[in-house]
Formats: sequence, C-alpha cells, structure tokens
Amino acid sequence: MRRREFITLLGCMVAAWPVQAQQGERMLRIGVLFAGAAADDPDGQIRSGAFLQELQHLGWTDGRNIQIEHRWGAGNPDNMRKYAAELVALAPDVIFASGTATVGPLLQATRSVPIVFAQVTDPVGAGFIDSLAHPGGNATGFLLFEYSISGKWLELLKEIAPRVTRAAVIRDAAQTAGTGQFAVIQSVAPSVGMEVSTINLRDGAEIERAIAAFARTADGGLILTASALSVVHRNLIVRLAERHKLPTVYYRRQYATDGGLISYGPDVAEQNRRAARYVDRILKGEKPADLPVQAPNKYELVINLKTAKALGLTVPPTLLARADEIIE
Repeated sequence: MRRREFITLLGCMVAAWPVQAQQGERMLRIGVLFAGAAADDPDGQIRSGAFLQELQHLGWTDGRNIQIEHRWGAGNPDNMRKYAAELVALAPDVIFASGTATVGPLLQATRSVPIVFAQVTDPVGAGFIDSLAHPGGNATGFLLFEYSISGKWLELLKEIAPRVTRAAVIRDAAQTAGTGQFAVIQSVAPSVGMEVSTINLRDGAEIERAIAAFARTADGGLILTASALSVVHRNLIVRLAERHKLPTVYYRRQYATDGGLISYGPDVAEQNRRAARYVDRILKGEKPADLPVQAPNKYELVINLKTAKALGLTVPPTLLARADEIIE
C-alpha cells in the first residue's frame, strides 16, 4: 500500500472511532411522571418543556443519547400507581417525578431506581426521605415550598380584601400536604381576625356545590392550596371564584394569569430546570442520597388588576409595590 493511501485510510479510521464508540454506547432512559397534568394540558407542556430544554442545555437530547418516557397522571391516584409501575418496569436510569402524588407510588414500585422530584410538599413528613440534608434513599429533589408560606396566603387575602372575615381553604385531605397547609393557615387565622374552614378536593360537582354553599354568606374568600387535584380543577375553581365574587389567593402564578385574583408561590418551571440538573448529575454517576433536597430560592407575587376591578377591590399601593408581576 502506498504511503499516501495508508495515511488517508488511517485518517478515515481515526475519524470513525468516535462515531463507532458513540454508536456502541447504551442509550440512557429517563422516565417522567406528572401528577396533576394531562398530556394535552398547556401548563403541563410548559413545565415539561422547561425540564427538557434544560436537559438539552446540559447535553442530553431525546432520541440521540437519551430516551424519555412520559406518563401523565391527570390527578388520578389509580393512574399514578399504574404509570409508576410501568415506568419502573422499563428499567430507567432515573425517573423525574413532578408533584407530591407521584412520589409515593414510585417508591412503592422501586427502592433502587433513582428518583428526582419537584413540586413536592413535605417529603420528610410523607416518609419519602429521611431528611432534607440527607435524603438517605433513592429519592431527592425540590420542595414546592415550605409550609410557612401557607400562612402568607391568608395574610394576603386580608390585605387585598380587608372586608373578608371568612376563608374557605380548598385542599386535598387525602394528602399529608393538604393537612399541613391547612394547619398553618389555621394557626395564623386568629392574628388576622379570620375564621377558616375547609373545602375538600374530590370531584368537580362536589367542589361546585361546596363553593356555592360557602358563598351564600357574605364576607368570604378562598385559598387554593397545592395538590394534583388543584391543577386538575384549576379552571373550574377560577371560574367559580369569579361567578360568586369570592376574592381568592392561589399558590402559583398560572392561576392569576388564568384570571385568578392573586398568587404567591414558587416558579415551578424553574424547579423543573433545577430538577434537570439533578438528573444530569445522577446520569453522570452521583447518588440521590448524596444530593440534598432544596427549597425554592424565590417566590413570585402576581396580582390580576382586571379581576380585582371586577370584584370591586382597590389593591393597596404597598401591595402593588411588592408584586413581581401585575396583570392589567
């Protein structure tokens, strides 16, 4: 073989080596389970998009070096159990779990597959992890918020609607987080001169009846706490608050942009981006037990002035000055 031909052939072989090595690598698999969103839910797509975009920024692309399997629980506990088992059976390298209601079924299905969660309330109280600093098992991730924020919702309701003396707290009583959020609100109620009661999240018809009954007495307002069912019924609850002219505080921005009066809570898309960074670290060899569970680093206050006007409310200038976003 001539020298020039040999050098050309060697160059071709060297150029082919990385491709052959890449082709020989096992494509990694990521399972994704959403609690409250359905596959066609625009809000769920935004949150999923934030997770996928951050993964891509970190060098992971679906269909190239990872394979992603999505499942959407749509607030149904049976779906959550079914899809958790399905994802675990696929033997993924890591599972991203969005929402408190996803984590219990996943941990029942596996104690070995790494799980990164986001938008989860009180994972220690629910028994998902040992502690925030040292999770201790196969799950870690990001708190939706700390319970103390729940008291802030009641204070905001009184600040934006001073005439309100009664607040119905809409919560999922089947979740420990529903009990925990209400307990904090209840503890703050005497300091702001409010009487609090509960409306349990089950089906839409029951929610509609309960809110209508609550609205028959004057000077009432609502607080919507966090849960998968809060996401499922969010449009209904916003419409009912509007129909019955009930000032309502919500736990995240999406409700205010959809017509709710005021929201105070974390940026959930940012939580999903932070979760993608944990997934990246686990795919590169780190263990969930060594990654501390983190709380939000920022809370957003969003006020819908159009809704305030429809309710006959004048938002105090001091509250407007604190808002991160004002919808007009």
